Amino acid sequence: MNYLTQDTIVALATPNGTGAIGVIRLSGPDALSIANSVFKGKDLRQQASHTIHFGHIVDGDLVLDEVLASLFIAPRSYTKENVVEISCHGSNYIIQSIIKLLIRQGARSAKPGEFTLRAFLNGQFDLSQAEAVADLIASDSKASQQVALQQLRGGYSTELQTLREQLVHFASMVELELDFSEEDVEFANRAQLKQLIHDIARVIGKLIQSFELGNAIKQGINTVIAGRPNAGKSTLLNALLNEERAIVSHIAGTTRDTIEETLNINGINFRLIDTAGIREATDAIEQIGVQKTMEKISQSALLLYVFDVEQLSIEELQRDIATLHKPGLPTIVVANKVDLVPFNPESYQTALPEGVMLTAVSAKTKTHIDDLKQLVYDITIQGRLNGNETLVTNIRHLEALQKTEQALIKTLQGIDLQVTSDFLAMDIKQALHYLGEITGAVTTDDLLDNIFSKFCIGK
Repeated sequence: MNYLTQDTIVALATPNGTGAIGVIRLSGPDALSIANSVFKGKDLRQQASHTIHFGHIVDGDLVLDEVLASLFIAPRSYTKENVVEISCHGSNYIIQSIIKLLIRQGARSAKPGEFTLRAFLNGQFDLSQAEAVADLIASDSKASQQVALQQLRGGYSTELQTLREQLVHFASMVELELDFSEEDVEFANRAQLKQLIHDIARVIGKLIQSFELGNAIKQGINTVIAGRPNAGKSTLLNALLNEERAIVSHIAGTTRDTIEETLNINGINFRLIDTAGIREATDAIEQIGVQKTMEKISQSALLLYVFDVEQLSIEELQRDIATLHKPGLPTIVVANKVDLVPFNPESYQTALPEGVMLTAVSAKTKTHIDDLKQLVYDITIQGRLNGNETLVTNIRHLEALQKTEQALIKTLQGIDLQVTSDFLAMDIKQALHYLGEITGAVTTDDLLDNIFSKFCIGK
């Protein structure tokens, strides 16, 4: 990717396809003059920033469209460059005609993420905030939107930057000691340095632990619905979604492949996965379905085990749960078809391993389905999420944090072993390097290519 910012770039900022309006964005040193050369109305070069002007886009004597031109004069714009946004009618023909005209006048087509890349290079925000822009665009739930918005506003990058600056100070003091190595002086107080590293490590550790929840919120929480054939798994999926998504039949083995749908509960997306019934398969296709079920369970963040209260004994339930439940995997046992027979939950609950929850429903009549939804939310989210909590959602950030943690541990070991200043300085520099990768204080062209190439064009 070319990082030179002397060019003026142009792209459609709204989604492709016919709509009421389309917004075409220009950014760069010549944005005003290029837009003004095709705009019939006021002289855009003479207008104030953050103003909107009505006019026409003309190609010679041909009027292409009536438009509104919004002006954002540097540095008071998203990219900190001159920016013009042209709002035209949403015809694809009109949009493409205007973009081609602007390119003929001297602009070039923007690459994916180039507007946000320029904002980063021009100091509008750091790299983690730039990545939050893409997360905000991709957010599909209230929780993922809130997490991305918090990161866009600074999130944990501000805290990390403050800690990094303190570590830089100590690193400079250690480096200074190298200039006076013959005098055997100590400018960096080792006790204070050790305390700072402990403080940083505490913050880093908390952020690393937050990734499990943060990533689940960003991607959706994998929730597998499993059980024996005819337990009512597909009926339960339909009841949770409140629509007829899965085929329901009294014939055992109807579901032979997984069915995936998204359920939003209190702003959190749960990726429901309806699976084939677990039993001794009667044919090769059903056997593949059962194998897929076991694979999905191993990849899940939550297991809903459904059983038919008419058909399954407590002993059989215990054997199934012993096979499927793994330590650390939140599990809810769903007693289904309680509308058909009396059900005593206490006797079943005492037979289950500690931590496994039990609830009773009738998927057919949708009895207690709302209670089940609340339990699904509570067992995975309740008490772990609040509006001010900092969550890591980016795998790149997680890896950088883990490497930082390892470098900090090595630095602490060096202090305890009283290594010389040159070795201590190397360990601190390594920790600083990985911390800097998160916010963009340390970057490479390959890193920026990898991040911004995943953005949509126009952002």
